[in-house]
Amino acid sequence: MPIRMAQYGTRHGHAAGKLHALLSNDEVEFSGIYEPDADRRANLKEYDRAYSGQRWYGDVSEMLEDSSIMAIASEGLNAESLAQTEEIIRSGKHVWYDKPAGDNWTDWQRVVALSEEKNLHIQMGYMFRYHDGFSKIANWARSGFLGQVFSIRAHMSTSLPLEAREVIRGHQGGIFYDLAGHMLDQVVWILGRPINATGFFHNDTGDVPLFMDNTLGVFEFDNALAFVDIAAMEPGPTARRFEVYGTEGSAILVEPFEPGAEIRLALTTSKAGYQLGEQRVPVEVRGRQEMYDLELEAFLRTITGQQQPDRPIAHELTVQETLLRATRDMG
Repeated sequence: MPIRMAQYGTRHGHAAGKLHALLSNDEVEFSGIYEPDADRRANLKEYDRAYSGQRWYGDVSEMLEDSSIMAIASEGLNAESLAQTEEIIRSGKHVWYDKPAGDNWTDWQRVVALSEEKNLHIQMGYMFRYHDGFSKIANWARSGFLGQVFSIRAHMSTSLPLEAREVIRGHQGGIFYDLAGHMLDQVVWILGRPINATGFFHNDTGDVPLFMDNTLGVFEFDNALAFVDIAAMEPGPTARRFEVYGTEGSAILVEPFEPGAEIRLALTTSKAGYQLGEQRVPVEVRGRQEMYDLELEAFLRTITGQQQPDRPIAHELTVQETLLRATRDMG
């Protein structure tokens, strides 16, 4: 029997892609969308091909109080999504929650605790978990294949229009707040919780006052350092890159990591079918939409008891805490 799901909000940058995943998955019966902004709701219903023809709830209670809906995709703006996610959890539904998990650490902890009390699953929308290259590197790093990992470097810049920068500027850390969670999801999965998290945030173009558009996070571990740099004004095509260095080898997802067709792997000894020295390891190329689809498949298998979560809720907490520690004074 298909699982009934709905979508709360439409203003997250991934919302249309997540809607497509919901509509195209045979295991999902899509029940409708609630968008709190009436003007946006009317505009999407009339003019947006992805959203026209869908059922739109006139009031959020119609969606939240429908006991036949098992789970909801939380796709509001970063400024509104944590409160919306709490509403979903309080209504007794699982949440496929797009990143990041809000600005308020206390509120996020409360929502997670409530989900555990109600035995509900929260899965964050970090799609690179389902990127073949990131998965290979994480498995190598976590298994000891690369030796002791002592350094991770991640570069994930973008080119944002001014209107998008205006939307994000209310968040401390600016573009780092908006995007760094993707890379911290990988860093924390490999290295755990950092001892210290330090952010360096500049408004270097001056195009949008107070918007941090050139940013760096430095994360200290017992025996490692991680560096995540993100800017909002890198001309395309952007050179996104992910690098992991260990005492027995290094793995670099050759830029740009979308699509990320190969890994430069260098080893101190031959092992596991790989040769001593440098080689190029092919990666299964998956587009953004395919990664969204794989996210949803994992979410569905988890809430139906077919698998354990790909990331435990403790990991989701630590990723968000790490992001907030870097962007504000949390110790």
